[in-house]
Amino acid sequence: MCSPSCTECSPSRKCSGWGFTMETDRKGRLMRGKNCCLCHATGKRIRVGRWPCNRWARIYRVGTC
Repeated sequence: MCSPSCTECSPSRKCSGWGFTMETDRKGRLMRGKNCCLCHATGKRIRVGRWPCNRWARIYRVGTC
């Protein structure tokens, strides 16, 4: 991931899980924008290494209630 001051990863390049931003043309119709630079157009923004850790934490949390 780039530094916070990087213009490449500006807030407009975040995808909200779609893999791309939504933009409008000059008539106001929605169209696909640029690819997300955080998930690289896959829509999966969580790191692979975090999946087992998050799974373990969820199981542990449910088991201790």
